[in-house]
Amino acid sequence: MAALPYWRLASFYLFYFALLGATAPYMALYFSHLGFSAARIGELVAIPMLMRCVAPNVWGWLGDYTGRRLAIVRFGALCGLACFSLILVDTSYAWVAMVMALYAFFWHAVLPQFEVITLTHLQGQTSRYSQIRLWGSIGFILSVVVLGRMLEWFSLDDYPQLLLVILIGIVASSWWVPNAQPVASGVRVAGDGFLRQLIRPGVLAFYVSVALIQLSHGPYNTFLTLHLEHLGYTRGMIGLLWALGVIAEVLMFMLMSRVLQRFSVRQVLMTSFVIAALRWLLLGNLADHLAILIVAQLMHAATFGSFHASAVHFVQRSFGPRQQGQGQALYAALSGTGGAMGALYAGYSWNALGASWTFAIASLAAVAAAVLTATCMKEERV
Repeated sequence: MAALPYWRLASFYLFYFALLGATAPYMALYFSHLGFSAARIGELVAIPMLMRCVAPNVWGWLGDYTGRRLAIVRFGALCGLACFSLILVDTSYAWVAMVMALYAFFWHAVLPQFEVITLTHLQGQTSRYSQIRLWGSIGFILSVVVLGRMLEWFSLDDYPQLLLVILIGIVASSWWVPNAQPVASGVRVAGDGFLRQLIRPGVLAFYVSVALIQLSHGPYNTFLTLHLEHLGYTRGMIGLLWALGVIAEVLMFMLMSRVLQRFSVRQVLMTSFVIAALRWLLLGNLADHLAILIVAQLMHAATFGSFHASAVHFVQRSFGPRQQGQGQALYAALSGTGGAMGALYAGYSWNALGASWTFAIASLAAVAAAVLTATCMKEERV
C-alpha cells in the first residue's frame, strides 16, 4: 500500500477553503462597497452558485470519461486565477457578473475531482477523510480572521488583490499533489450505470435534501456580515465570529469518524438539519445578543461539519468507481442550485421583509430537509 500523501492533500484543502473564507464573509461587503443594492448583491453572489449547477457535472463527466482528474484540477485552478484577475479591469455590474461566471465555471471544476483523488488515496480508509478535510477549515479560519483585521486597516479596494494571492496558492498546491485513479473495490451498487445508482431508494431524497439545506444557507452566506455590521459589530469581531463557527466545524471533523461508527448517516443528517433550522431563527432574531450569537456560530459544527462529512461518505458509498466523479459533481451541483436560490431569495427579501423573516424562510427549508431525510432515507452505517 502506497504511503498516504497527507500533507500534499492537506495543503490543497488549506488554500482552496482559504479562498472560501475570503469570499463567503466579505464578498457581499465588497459588492456593497462598490455601490450595488441588496438585490444586485444577491444576484452576484448567486452566479458562482448557479455555476455549480452546470460546471461540476461537465467536469465530472469529463473526469470519469478520461480519468485525468488531476489534470482537470490543475487546469481549473489556472483558468480560475486568470478569469478572476479580470476584475481588476472594471467594476461595473455587467463586467463583475461576467467575471464571477467565468471564474466560477473553472473554480467549480476543481473540488469534486479533488475529492475523488483524496478518497482514492485513502484506499478505503474513508474515516480518515475528515482528518485531511479539516485543513480546509483551518485555511478558512486563518483567511477569515486575517482578512477581517486587514479590512479594518485597508480599503476594500484592495480586496481583489488579496483573493488573487490565495488563488495563486491553489494553483501551486495543485501541482504538488500526486495523481490517483479509483479502481473497482466491491462497492455496493445496484447497477453499472450512473442513473441506475442515482435512482436507488434514498439516494434521490439525499440529493434533494442537499439542495434544501444549501438553500437555507442563503441569508447566512450572503448577508451575515452586513447583518452583523448593521447591528454594530466591527469587521474584526465579525471575522472572529465566522472563525468561531469554523473552529467548531474543525472539532466536528476530528470527531466524525467516531460519530459515523456510532450513528447512521441518516441520523447524522437529520440532526444536522434540525440544528440548522434553530440556528437560522437565532441569527434572524437574537443576533444582537453576543452570547446567543456565539451559540449560533458554534452550531456550524452541525449545519456544515457533520452534514458535509456524512454527505461525502454517503456519495462515496452510493456510486461505483467509474461514477465517483459524477456523484461528487452532482452533490456540488445541487449544493450550488440550492445555494443560488437561497442567495437570490435572500437578496430580494432582505429589504422587503427584513432579516427576521428572511432567516425564518431559511429555517423552514432546513425543516423540510429534515422531514425528507426522516421519511425517505434508510438507515445505513459507514
